[in-house]
Amino acid sequence: NISAIIIHADISITVQCHSTDNSVPKAENVRWMSLDFTTVLTWTAKPSSYSFTVQYARDEDDWTESLDCIRISDTKCDLTEHLIPYDMNYIADIQTEHLEANYDVENLPHTYSPKFNPLRESNISAVEFSVTQLNETTVCVNITDPLTAIHQKNQQLSIRDILKKDLKYKISYYKSGNTRKRDFESPTSTAEISGLDPGQSYCFMVAAYIPSRAKANQNGALSLEQCTEGDGGILQELSVGAWVGVVFLIITVIIVLVTVIALCCRNPNRNKSLQSTQLSAPV
Repeated sequence: NISAIIIHADISITVQCHSTDNSVPKAENVRWMSLDFTTVLTWTAKPSSYSFTVQYARDEDDWTESLDCIRISDTKCDLTEHLIPYDMNYIADIQTEHLEANYDVENLPHTYSPKFNPLRESNISAVEFSVTQLNETTVCVNITDPLTAIHQKNQQLSIRDILKKDLKYKISYYKSGNTRKRDFESPTSTAEISGLDPGQSYCFMVAAYIPSRAKANQNGALSLEQCTEGDGGILQELSVGAWVGVVFLIITVIIVLVTVIALCCRNPNRNKSLQSTQLSAPV
């Protein structure tokens, strides 16, 4: 029974290891690395001539060997094609293998991974998008759903093909020169944002948003920022930091000018005083 073997722990590093020989290497620091539903099991091990075989199981099902990860010297195994359906809990067993053909399996260490659910835990990469000005106060944000490495019926699946209605997008935007951000949630890959100030430049960022997940896994990576053009010219495009720099520069120039003018005004008076002294001196 799998649940009897595994004590569920945080997915990052905690595992259980069983070994009867400390000289035999065992898999340690087992992690699930998953991006856009491409999922790789990774671990660390001391250098040796031993190899590893990976088995996986779904919930209470029996163990199945990964054909691409039998007696491998590498410390990673791509299990993407095996973790289907996606909304299930999976665990893996990393078995240390001896060089000899005949050996007692029970005397070699196993390392069991934490549980992993692809649909609820796979990270989502940053999206690409475009912003089109519809009128003075409205823009249209067109988002491209990231593609996965998974193919079905000769078609490459996107994250929307897998997440379906669970996938939403969170659009963050702010007026250029203003640090106050607003968020807009869109259930589709196209969103119209209205109520913008006419003639103003706005900057937008987008991230995948999956509210059905646990809070720590809800947000995808944040996209690069894109800004619309405004009618206010270069002054409107300046950020708060840039405005501070401009004001500081202006004050510096004023101080320099005042200092120069003051020095220039003092020098003529000094010259006149010297000339008067020379003229009044006895010959």
